Amino acid sequence: MTVNNQQLKEFLIDSGLVPRTDIEIAEKRAIEKKLYLGDTLVANGKLTEDDLHRTEAYILGIPFVGLLGQKIDLDVLSLIPEPIARKHNVVAFKKTPTALEVAMLDTDDLTAIDFIKKKVGLKILPRLTDKESMKSALLQYQKSLKAEFGDIIEKEASALKLVAEGVGEENRSEEDLKKLAEDLPVVKIVDTLLNHAIIQGASDIHIEPMDAHVVIRYRIDGLLHDAMILPKNAAAGIVARIKVLANLKLDEKRLPQDGRFKIESAGEKVAFRVSTLPVYYGEKTVMRLLRESVSGFTLEGLGFHGIGLERIHAATKQRVGMILTTGPTGSGKTTTLYTVLDILNQPDVNISTIEDPIEYQMTRVNQTQVKSEIGLTFANGLRALVRQDPDIIMVGEIRDNETASLAVNASLTGHLVLSTLHTNSAAGAMPRLLDMDIEPFLIVSTVNVIIAQRLVRRLCATREKYFLTPAEISALKATVDLDRVMKVLKEEGLVGPKAEWKEVPFYRPKKSDESEDGYKSRVGIHEVLKMSPAIRDLIMKNATATEIETQAKKEGMITMLEDGLIKSVQGLTTIEEVLRVVSE
Repeated sequence: MTVNNQQLKEFLIDSGLVPRTDIEIAEKRAIEKKLYLGDTLVANGKLTEDDLHRTEAYILGIPFVGLLGQKIDLDVLSLIPEPIARKHNVVAFKKTPTALEVAMLDTDDLTAIDFIKKKVGLKILPRLTDKESMKSALLQYQKSLKAEFGDIIEKEASALKLVAEGVGEENRSEEDLKKLAEDLPVVKIVDTLLNHAIIQGASDIHIEPMDAHVVIRYRIDGLLHDAMILPKNAAAGIVARIKVLANLKLDEKRLPQDGRFKIESAGEKVAFRVSTLPVYYGEKTVMRLLRESVSGFTLEGLGFHGIGLERIHAATKQRVGMILTTGPTGSGKTTTLYTVLDILNQPDVNISTIEDPIEYQMTRVNQTQVKSEIGLTFANGLRALVRQDPDIIMVGEIRDNETASLAVNASLTGHLVLSTLHTNSAAGAMPRLLDMDIEPFLIVSTVNVIIAQRLVRRLCATREKYFLTPAEISALKATVDLDRVMKVLKEEGLVGPKAEWKEVPFYRPKKSDESEDGYKSRVGIHEVLKMSPAIRDLIMKNATATEIETQAKKEGMITMLEDGLIKSVQGLTTIEEVLRVVSE
């Protein structure tokens, strides 16, 4: 029993929950991509996931339950084993003498209902819930990271002490280290570390040896958080175990090493990119988590809107030229490129990529991994790609003059080229390309659009509304052009036609069961620079990045800072968060 596109469309039109024009646009995309209309509306930001599930529940006549932040009795939760709960997205949350209420994402999952009924011997009452509620409930199966590590270390204390005994730290042979890496307590610690990082949505794990202990930190939503402090004698075993997984040299501690490995946790495939570095107290290990199953992004879902969104869609309709994304490491550049690739990924085109690393796997896209140690660099890989009859080429990163030159030439010879650059702004990409010895006339002939971006932390649904004081408005005016921002807010219908800044609401984070600091996940803030005749003239005259940006703003470009303020008004983030990540 599921809701089909027609049922959902009719209900939304009758209820007025979403404007008819927005439904028709989403319906067209859903038909083209063979997607569910509800998912398309959510991705486009026209409907919240919570509202979608409530609507589906109403149409189907099934009660809806929100479990976000709700503490479930462990005895009730445990009635459904965790592997079944995760596989079928079903959790038990309320029990009476005769019945068990279970929350599900798909109430049509008869296999799960039948299993639970046989196991508990009670009447099963299915309830619909949303993904965030399900995620929150599933997290309750997990003990806290501190408790789990504490249990392992306490149980295996004697075994861990053996790590520090016997052969001296610096004199351990490869055989000793291999044996150490296979010790049960070490394996348990590393497995726990990796699984909790995945569950908590970490992007990186840092393992840092200190004088008397080892600090483990997770980067979550762009910020590092202390996860655990372990005894110093656990360091050698943990590093050895990670080296075994990543196929690195166990006895090499004087030089940095890089490697990769892959695991599956809770039905999700995750690749870990490992980097080890000699430091004063041993070896620091950093692991970047790359979730290979991540897909289904849309430009709207990433935070693009208005004129910037229109410019990117126009650039995707070009069959030659370059689309560049810029920003620091970890700003979401590659995710944006993959989303553009998803739009371009049609049966009538050949798409080839050269990447380091391959972060997401895409169907019908030929993806090549850089292997510098055997001579397969970005430049050499790109040379090979242009002989593979591609229509669209994605180069993971333009790092040097040779790669830049080859990418420009590829875009001149009938290919659409997508790539990333490390610059602070969209306008800053021009001087960067000139630094790489690309002639100005080649830049203006090839570049279609340049996207600059940062990631800001997203506010939780529980947040506090407030209004700016006159003093705060004056202080903000010194940083950003408020008149330009207000014009965009009015054009996009986010405020009334006669609104003033003192009437515009902003939001602060508020501590809740969902999040300690009031933030959860991230959203992009962007600026999209289109190559126009006026900007072409400025580049040919060797204009500065500031002059190019000034002209781009005259032509309607919204800067990252301005976009951040717009998203603050929408309640997606805070002014403080935007100012933290953007400096002008």
